[in-house]
Amino acid sequence: MNNPYVYAPYADAAQKPNDLRQSLTKFAYHWPLFVLCTLLALAAALFYIKQMNPTYVVKAKLLIQDDKEKGTSDKEDALMQLALSTGAKQIESEVEIIKSRPLIREVVDELTLWTTYAEDLSYKSRDLYETTPLRFQLIEGSRISGEHKFKIHIEDDLRLTVTRPDGEILNATLSDVFVSRFGKWKLEPSPTFKSYIGKTISLTITDPEEVVTAYQSKINTVINNKAPILDLSIKDEVPERGAEVLASLIDTYKRFNIIDKNKETESTLRFIDERLSSLTGELTAVEKDVEGYKSSVGLTDVSSKSQFFLDNVQVNDARLNEVNIQLNVIQGIEQYIRSETNPGTPPATIGITDPSLVNLVEQLSELQIKKDRLLAITPENNPLFIPINQQIVSLRNAIKENVGSIKTSLINTRNQLNQINSRFEAGIRSMPSQERQYISIKRQQAIKENLYVYLLQKREEVALSYASTLTDARTVEQPYYGDPESEKKVPIIIALLTGFLLPIGIISGRASLRSRVMTREDIAAVTAAPVVCELMEDRNRKGIVVFSRTAIGEQIRSLRTSLLHIGNVEKQGEVTMFTSSVAGEGKSFVASNVSVSLAAMGKRTVILELDLRKPQISKVLNLEPNKLGISDYLQGKATMEEIIVPSGQPNLFVMSSGATPVNPSELLESVRMNVLIENLRAQFDHIILDTPPLHLVTDGFIIARLSDVCLYLVRHNVTPKSELKFIEESYQSGKLPNMGLVFNGVNMDMQYGYSLDYGYYADQSANRFWLTAAFRNFAARF
Repeated sequence: MNNPYVYAPYADAAQKPNDLRQSLTKFAYHWPLFVLCTLLALAAALFYIKQMNPTYVVKAKLLIQDDKEKGTSDKEDALMQLALSTGAKQIESEVEIIKSRPLIREVVDELTLWTTYAEDLSYKSRDLYETTPLRFQLIEGSRISGEHKFKIHIEDDLRLTVTRPDGEILNATLSDVFVSRFGKWKLEPSPTFKSYIGKTISLTITDPEEVVTAYQSKINTVINNKAPILDLSIKDEVPERGAEVLASLIDTYKRFNIIDKNKETESTLRFIDERLSSLTGELTAVEKDVEGYKSSVGLTDVSSKSQFFLDNVQVNDARLNEVNIQLNVIQGIEQYIRSETNPGTPPATIGITDPSLVNLVEQLSELQIKKDRLLAITPENNPLFIPINQQIVSLRNAIKENVGSIKTSLINTRNQLNQINSRFEAGIRSMPSQERQYISIKRQQAIKENLYVYLLQKREEVALSYASTLTDARTVEQPYYGDPESEKKVPIIIALLTGFLLPIGIISGRASLRSRVMTREDIAAVTAAPVVCELMEDRNRKGIVVFSRTAIGEQIRSLRTSLLHIGNVEKQGEVTMFTSSVAGEGKSFVASNVSVSLAAMGKRTVILELDLRKPQISKVLNLEPNKLGISDYLQGKATMEEIIVPSGQPNLFVMSSGATPVNPSELLESVRMNVLIENLRAQFDHIILDTPPLHLVTDGFIIARLSDVCLYLVRHNVTPKSELKFIEESYQSGKLPNMGLVFNGVNMDMQYGYSLDYGYYADQSANRFWLTAAFRNFAARF
């Protein structure tokens, strides 16, 4: 319910609850807390820096060669140009491979990185990777899970004291074998063993899989935009360990790279060996046929004409055999290209003379191997596979077109060679029968021999290539490191941020956890009822403060001005009701001071002590309790004139509560109460009603029907926040006429967003020094 007549002198402050200046003012009040937190954070940062071990950055550079055109004579082949891969895409794939778990796991196992040795010093420990006096040796064991930390004290040249993770202490020697959950192990002395006699070191055994995961995140990779060079780096307290990790990783990657490249060569060798195995038996059988035929017929030589036919037939058959081999290879490639699911390793290109097709098949083979390597470490839906799959599709289409044209050419060549063979065979038929048979047998022998020699030659070439295969990766810069990094700035910056943010969090958290109303923002967040006025806390505990030279006296006058603008100003005898939710919110104090202020203006004012259960007005005004009061009037035991008494202030009269009745609510609902208010309206300018707490008893709602204005008291740090919902319900229901809120007892310090200087109203001698305001309520500023 909106009230257009409510005057709010502090409305501007309520309209901007999130105003930056107001927030800064509130936080500035707690400056000692900021100073304390900053000093503690800086002290902790300095202690951390003092105990922190220096960190080194170890770097290395690796060159990864791009895919290049290999032996092509057709420089204008558009399809092959489209099939070319870019270096950046390849390097991105190689980065994933370098940081893959299989490679890093091999590095971790090779360097035994899952064991760490340290010496405990004052407030810190020193890593003994290079200078450890003992080396862990696993004799027999299973998978290590979790972390196992042992304390080892070196007594002398032979004796050790080993403290297990469970606290058990063992007296042992260097020859003893220990048994733990992960298996049997022992300790081997190193060259630095004697220098650690009498000292204690820590041995930590960690799950290798956890170590692999840690090194995956510790190893950083940066791709050079101008060249296919990969920058590798790692941070480590022990620079020698970091250098060994990078060197081992590079060597492992090169070794894996060579293994992958040799897979294609192995498939070619396997094809040739299988073919040679079958040709060996065939050639032996043909040679035996020649030998047997010569022995049976006594034939030792043939005529020159027969020799001519035989030589030409052999040459033609050799060419025909080469064509057939190429056709077989072409058919294998064609079958591979047509296979859509899991085609396997691309076939060998042995015998193919077309450089364009050979190059395309080699590129396809390399891409397929690269894809298989990525599939071993990366899900198939990874975006890295998109460019690789696109290149494979382009290459397969290009190969399909090349295979078609080459196959047609080979078939035509085979038909021509068959026609030539037919002519030679016709000439051979005209020879004598024995020579003809001999030439036929000799022809088969020559075919097998030529094919066998050809395959042997190719096998040697492939074997030589297999033995001399080089990796595509080359080390540009071996692992190196410089001076340790200075990490002092980071803890200092974190400490300063902590010293700034932690108090903000404490102040905000403390404010959010408070269950009582502390600021106007708390009120505005729950209820739409307007705040008419704010009254600061009366630290002097005076009853009547209107005539004192204080800020609260001026605020009471401001509330009086607001009251004059509420309701119907033309109506005779305006009735103003003061109430609150619970006891102790200061409604009697405010009602008394407003009454005195109105009377001081010359307004005839009367204040009714309607809290019949616990009256407080007489105490505030320092009046003697009247024997007769409102309860007596409502019961017909007294007249109105008998219960109206002067307050001692000009124009101000008081009607006390009288004797405590047994039925106050019923009395307030009586007709005599209505008559009383009407008579008072005719005699007074203002009638002030001090009512009981509204949420505790129903008297307030009964009296509200007789009021023109209702001023609802909410007290700082007294009114529970839960009562604000009740206030909102009362405001929205319209049961309280012209309802406005008075925020009472406010501690108007900077901690609640107030920045006005109320020292104007105070004794000037109290504010002689500027430090007085800065250190006021010093303990509360924390």
